[in-house]
Amino acid sequence: MRNPLRKLRDSLASPRPDGSRELHVGDPRFDDWEPVREFEDLDSARAWRDHLEEVGIEAVITSDWPLDRFGRGDISVQVPPGRWSEAEEALGDYDL
Repeated sequence: MRNPLRKLRDSLASPRPDGSRELHVGDPRFDDWEPVREFEDLDSARAWRDHLEEVGIEAVITSDWPLDRFGRGDISVQVPPGRWSEAEEALGDYDL
């Protein structure tokens, strides 16, 4: 489980505390990763990504395009190939 104080400290020390450094925009390294959930805002995507990581499933936040000036756009939480069903199971109790 992540230490919430460490996470807060890291975000405050970050040059971009809005979390946009976590967003992979148009990054071909994740082209074969599987989308688990889609969002319009980074905060929601981050919460779901963090939940997956807390249960031991690697996940990233991606978008094909930069977010608008309000930090909104077409954002996905994706997992490595072959991990989709495990991720769905971990998120199954939490439905949008």
